[in-house]
Amino acid sequence: MAESSYSARHLTVLEGLEAVRKRPGMYIGTTDSRGLMHCLWEIIDNSVDEALAGHGSNIGITLHADGSVTVADNGRGVPVDIEPRSGLSGVELVFTKLHAGGKFGGGGYASSGGLHGVGASVVNALSSRLDVEVDRDGKTWTMSFRHGEPGVFAGDGPDSDFTPYDRATELRVVGKVKKGVTGTRVRYWADPQIFLPTARFEVDSLVARARQTAFLVTGLTIEIEDNRAESLDESGAPATHTFNYEGGIAEFVNFLALDAPVTDTWRVQDSGKFTETVPVMDEETGHLVSREVERECEVDIALRWGTGYDTEVQSFVNIIATPKGGTHLAGFEQGLTKFFRKQIEANARKLKAGSDKPDKDDILTGLTAVVTVRVPEPQFEGQTKEVLGTAAVRQIVSRAVTSALTERYESTKKHDKAQTGTLLEKMVSEMKSRIAMRAQRDTARRKSTLESSSLPSKLIDCRSKDVANSELFIVEGDSALGTAKPARDSEYQALLPIRGKILNVQKASLAEMLSNAECGAIIKVIGAGSGRDFDIEAARYGKVILMSDADVDGAHIRTLLLTLFFRYMRPMLEAGRVYAAVPPLHRVIVQNSGRKPNDVIYTYSEKELQTLLTDLRKRGKKYQEPIQRYKGLGEMDADQLAETTMDREHRTLRRVRLEDAHAAAQMFELLMGNDVAPRKEFIIENADDLDRERIDA
Repeated sequence: MAESSYSARHLTVLEGLEAVRKRPGMYIGTTDSRGLMHCLWEIIDNSVDEALAGHGSNIGITLHADGSVTVADNGRGVPVDIEPRSGLSGVELVFTKLHAGGKFGGGGYASSGGLHGVGASVVNALSSRLDVEVDRDGKTWTMSFRHGEPGVFAGDGPDSDFTPYDRATELRVVGKVKKGVTGTRVRYWADPQIFLPTARFEVDSLVARARQTAFLVTGLTIEIEDNRAESLDESGAPATHTFNYEGGIAEFVNFLALDAPVTDTWRVQDSGKFTETVPVMDEETGHLVSREVERECEVDIALRWGTGYDTEVQSFVNIIATPKGGTHLAGFEQGLTKFFRKQIEANARKLKAGSDKPDKDDILTGLTAVVTVRVPEPQFEGQTKEVLGTAAVRQIVSRAVTSALTERYESTKKHDKAQTGTLLEKMVSEMKSRIAMRAQRDTARRKSTLESSSLPSKLIDCRSKDVANSELFIVEGDSALGTAKPARDSEYQALLPIRGKILNVQKASLAEMLSNAECGAIIKVIGAGSGRDFDIEAARYGKVILMSDADVDGAHIRTLLLTLFFRYMRPMLEAGRVYAAVPPLHRVIVQNSGRKPNDVIYTYSEKELQTLLTDLRKRGKKYQEPIQRYKGLGEMDADQLAETTMDREHRTLRRVRLEDAHAAAQMFELLMGNDVAPRKEFIIENADDLDRERIDA
């Protein structure tokens, strides 16, 4: 039917949803893959809210081959009865009316993630087709929508003929279910007119957040099935993931933590009440009126300190992640800082802390924590819910943290006293390292007669001061330096030699790293500081290129250098300013007949060499034997090194990227950390993948 046949009632419904279609960014942030994933989580969060309220234990997510997605749960099911004020069924109301749902007025949920009541209707508005099925009251009810308009599709998929309802809508009954069986299934096709052609469901992101949600909602099982063509295995079976964690956020902290523990995983559980004036739906008038209501904020925190130096704190409100923090995270940090400053001040003589006070970062170093609060109708900044704004939550969380830590530090148990004492010593050590590092940096800055006066003598600097155009080559050994020095372009290429294998900073403390000559020289030459004080704008070179031999030792040195950058100069990796040089392994001289000069071809792997030689034989070409194999950069002539590895026109560089910080941190800890057993297991499991030809023996 033509759209002109809409009834007045449906026109009213669609007025709100048309605003969503015209300005989708106001509701989902973007129309790329992030916006697509945001829509999916709006539907999933509705199912999670049922589980939070104790009415569901399973959520199934299916990514279909045709680009649609289904979310199914065993919650109470969306209400199917008629809402008296609107005259619409509960299903139609939830999926067509903005700010409609069970999360207003306190009737449906004590706390929820989808508190704005716009999630389902926004997803509906941005879908070319949405089907909802509800198991309730012994029946299966269904309704379909196109761009938010209710009606009936003649077939499967969003392109089949669609007939909108003219006057009255119908919530159809399509089956029966056993008594007591309830649940909701939503399948939708995102509208290609709204979302970018490159937008797609990111299964890695989905798996990570599903795992996170299962940690946060104890007893909830989340299953993901990916039926898309690129995810099928060799037998055609879909990729599946299942998550269920009975340990809750304590188990979440142990999953996130990468280092050995200094303390056990401590739990902080408390609650507090506050009042706020909010608009509440008046049942008699049907309008919002301002009233003062009493709220209760439940606090649940798990935290532990480890031997490492990284801080990993994740915060949530009603199981919704708040990556940019908010009042709950501010209260957590405030409580920690206030408590430990008092403890260190009270034990200053014993700890040899002097009159210095630890700052927040000294206290948070090595901390892994999950901070969760449950608040009815929390105040978020925008629908994307990245920052909690409810002011009263700050003091409630702060008091909860202070109270729990006070109880822990007053414990007379030997185990508790040992852990709490070690933790204070760790914080004081961090404070002293920070103060020493600041003093070292200030001293270096005072040497202002010549910028190069404080630089290591072994640095061979470039003439150009143009940071964007300059390059620092970190070179392995003096022999390689001897070849690289005449091979470089001295206008914009600087050289810094290092002696073999530098300190493994994954195992070392900050103080040990700073006292190491090679690590100190690299940090000083780059000139941007290290750790929390690293300022990428102060970096003296646009590119840092790691140039090591193409053998096992060279790979080890490169890994040690990358560990240093990852731990103490991570913004360089994040900005894509760290590279690995790719020197050749072989030099093949192809003989030409007559006076034509011979051709020189470089190869970079054994496979590439054999392919080249096979091709030369087929073409009847002769080549000099034995073929030169470079065992180190020092074996090259300067012109060979320049042509293959340093000359911008001919060289190949591998940019080191940092796509997933957590996965990278886990891998660095596995390969370079203190715990030997997992590393040994990793080597044994991957031994079959080793190419023996890459080992020099």
